[in-house]
Amino acid sequence: MHADRRPFLIGRNAIQAVLRGFFAREDFIEVDTAVLQISPGNEAHLHAFATEAVTTDGQRAPFYLHTSPEFACKKLLAAGEQRISCFAHVYRNRERGPLHHPEFTMLEWYRAGESYESLMMDCVRILALAAETAKTDRLGYRGRESDPFAGPERVSVAEAFERHAGIDLLASVAADGSTDREHLAAELRRAGMRVAEDDGWADLFSRVLVEKIEPHLGFGRITILDEYPVSEAALARPSARDPRVAERFELYACGVELANGFGELTNAAEQKRRFEIEMAEKMRVYGENYPIDEDLLAALSSMPEASGIALGFDRLVMLATGASRIDQVLWAPVAEYGR
Repeated sequence: MHADRRPFLIGRNAIQAVLRGFFAREDFIEVDTAVLQISPGNEAHLHAFATEAVTTDGQRAPFYLHTSPEFACKKLLAAGEQRISCFAHVYRNRERGPLHHPEFTMLEWYRAGESYESLMMDCVRILALAAETAKTDRLGYRGRESDPFAGPERVSVAEAFERHAGIDLLASVAADGSTDREHLAAELRRAGMRVAEDDGWADLFSRVLVEKIEPHLGFGRITILDEYPVSEAALARPSARDPRVAERFELYACGVELANGFGELTNAAEQKRRFEIEMAEKMRVYGENYPIDEDLLAALSSMPEASGIALGFDRLVMLATGASRIDQVLWAPVAEYGR
């Protein structure tokens, strides 16, 4: 099994070395953040691995393995760093499959004082570098291909909903960002899609995205899916152009989501409100939630305007080397469990 995987792994190392060189030339400082965190992240549908710290006198405190180095990186921006990059091992529970692994590598980078469009340009260059390093002119996944050297397609989420599902998404989003579940549900029914009684607006949004839109993204050339509704903004700031949407984009190639980028939100009160909504939803759906990192909220008050992005490094390696499963590009995959 290792012999079969070894060419992909050698390709992985080469791509990682080239990308480290790219960030060094762009004057980034590579940082290494702690895996153990008080809060692993506060998105409703991200699941963490829990552990605990034990002091020398036997006291116990809960900790989590981080799902992203994002919180730590933002604290470093607040401390004065301007451009930082990070290859971080991250951990997500309830995830395993051809494109998912419980432990994987996230490449994150942040640019203080620069717009999130700068991250889009970074992505284009990074995908081209990965392909060049792997000596290929195509990214591929299970028979689907994308040209990393062609100009990217940039499309808003609202445009994608109209194009691929015939749904006017923003008609269900008010100027203050609030959403109209019944309006969106009617749109789904008109499009012949399933609507369950307990589906919220976010559930309906995700169903259209997964079933109708993602299967069309990143074919022939890469796709930048931009301007998510502000209720789906996560840690992104609202757009100055339209308050109904946020400065958030996702990057797709061959139908595979590769990256998630933000114009970063620095309003601590708004970020706390979003975290509380997400954790209430997590409790409703899964019966658990995670602490909110108060140190992060404090740091946001002194964090400069910035843009930041997380890219699934293992997925990028898969598409550049032709691997069909994520465990083929991991040097030592996590043992199978739950069988």
